[in-house]
Amino acid sequence: MMPPMYRTLEEFFLGKAKDPLQKGVFHRVSLIAFLAWIGLGADGLSSAAYGPPEAYKALVGHHGIALYLALATAATVFIISASYNQIIELFPSGGGGYVVASKLLIPAAGLVSGGALLVDYILDISISIAAGVDAVASFVPWMVPHKLSIEVLLTILLIWLNLRGIKESIKALLPIFMVFVGTHILLVVGGVWGRASQLGPVVQSTLADTHQIVSGTPGLGGFIVLFFTAYSLGGGTYTGLEAVSNGLATLREPRVKTGQRTMLYMAVSLAFTAGGILLLYLLWDVRFLPNKTLNTSLAEAVFNAWSLGGLPVGPWIAVITILSEGFLLFIAAQTGFIDGPNVLANLAVDSWMPHRFANLSHQLVRINGVLVMGISSLVLLLLCRGDVDVLIVLFSINVFITFNLSQLSMCLHWWRSRKEDGKWKGKFFVNGLGLSLTSIVLVATLLTKFMQGGFVTLLITGALIWVCFRVKGHYAKIQAALDRLDASLKNLPLPAHPAKGRLGGCDESQPIAVIMMDRFSGLGIHAIFSIQKLFRKQFKDFLFVSVARIDSSKFKGLDELQNLRKNTEDNMMEYVELAHRMGYRADYQITEGVDVIEGMEKLCDSVAQQYPDVTFFSGKLVFAQETFWTRFLHNHTALEIQRRLLFKGYNMMIVPVRLS
Repeated sequence: MMPPMYRTLEEFFLGKAKDPLQKGVFHRVSLIAFLAWIGLGADGLSSAAYGPPEAYKALVGHHGIALYLALATAATVFIISASYNQIIELFPSGGGGYVVASKLLIPAAGLVSGGALLVDYILDISISIAAGVDAVASFVPWMVPHKLSIEVLLTILLIWLNLRGIKESIKALLPIFMVFVGTHILLVVGGVWGRASQLGPVVQSTLADTHQIVSGTPGLGGFIVLFFTAYSLGGGTYTGLEAVSNGLATLREPRVKTGQRTMLYMAVSLAFTAGGILLLYLLWDVRFLPNKTLNTSLAEAVFNAWSLGGLPVGPWIAVITILSEGFLLFIAAQTGFIDGPNVLANLAVDSWMPHRFANLSHQLVRINGVLVMGISSLVLLLLCRGDVDVLIVLFSINVFITFNLSQLSMCLHWWRSRKEDGKWKGKFFVNGLGLSLTSIVLVATLLTKFMQGGFVTLLITGALIWVCFRVKGHYAKIQAALDRLDASLKNLPLPAHPAKGRLGGCDESQPIAVIMMDRFSGLGIHAIFSIQKLFRKQFKDFLFVSVARIDSSKFKGLDELQNLRKNTEDNMMEYVELAHRMGYRADYQITEGVDVIEGMEKLCDSVAQQYPDVTFFSGKLVFAQETFWTRFLHNHTALEIQRRLLFKGYNMMIVPVRLS
């Protein structure tokens, strides 16, 4: 067990351990729609700081077209949201783009989708923190020379908050989010109200501008190119809309309704903010000024004349509004810390990534995933020196790869099920329209960003996918060897029924071999034979012990945990039946937990108190030659358990299972 001092320090820094078996634990750690909107929706809302300005800049002298752009932006948000609502309905267990493409296309397509999304989330964390610090530093000059150090410290802070728990981290960031929402409602409503008389002239100006372009030299083709270029460059506005389908496992039951309610909150808030800001650029005739963002100029134009009781409160509201954008960018990094570990866990469950990424900590957090996302983001920030211009070139490509694969998968699904689903046409139309829009943005983003450095993102994603194939290949070879072992040992020529008088549990007066097991397989059967060979059949009593490990794939509800316990008991019963058929007394004991080592240590303590003469055994894969992959992909659980038990004075032996 963990030393008391270490446990105290862990509780101080990370909070008290949560019992995954405690009644109501899912209710306490899961997110209601409001909290999910904050944790997952901040990424989308934060795009109001850079999506609309990028689109507006591309209009170069034809800013009247921004009216169409505002309508198109709001419509696209709702279309993509509607298409992801269909994904949530079809895949209520979550997994997002990775699961959708894996199940509806092929596993390799799922890997591309998941790998692209993983890199995107790392970039998302880095660029959100860097852009947030830049925004705040524009108001606090002393921060400018120390921006990189501040970014590193903020990343470490987010790692720490997320190691304490997702819900805890979101609650800590709640005030910043609500300030952003409040100030931007004021900005859009106040801005439209203050220039309501200009709505008619703006519409007339837009129509005149459109007529001039279409009837002039550029023509209709020039108008279409200009519009879709601006539309695509504002594509960053839509990043984050996929987050709910990826993080569905963290939402409160009923997950589908909670997820769809969260999507509604995200769609309404993003369409209102991004579309409203584009409209306000026109109404207030906002111009580009040196050392000022468009949103800063807009906030000053809208608020500066405001007063309360003769006090000029407007300038302060403008400052708070822009600062809230900077701080919201910091919160937007939270999406990467929530969904990134989810994607890693899904890849690990399917053996594309090391299985340890599916593990949970005592705080029921995907600890290895949080650390990988945080450390990778830190490395990226340091390599780019926190330069937002460099990071933004790498950003937004990957998420649209995932968008397109998800929408394509759904379209194929509705087409295949057209005979069974009478409403398939409407569903196909929604995902098809979403596919068309995201394809336009992906192609335009690749054309504009690829040679600027966007190819680096694709190279990194390709390298990650290559690593995943190597990991999968290694696990497949090991599994094939274990399958051969199963085939040779599972069908032994033994009596169908135990010998008379042998049926029963262990005899406390006899030496007992306690064997640590995972599931019923040739590996465990091999351990029984090895023990009898080594000890010349000294043991006539066998006790099989197992820890039902609760990882991210099992921590989804009470039903999943009950199934986990039943499956573990069934596996141990097969060992007991096998031992009886071999003529030995046998029994089993199991426990549940997120940490196999701690769980097994407690279980062994209990067994040692119950039986006076026990010897513990555990199997371990031993390879002819240790390589990077064998060291990286296979844990040393058996060795750590042996160290702990030997220190307590118990006898424990590791039984090697040789694999070439």
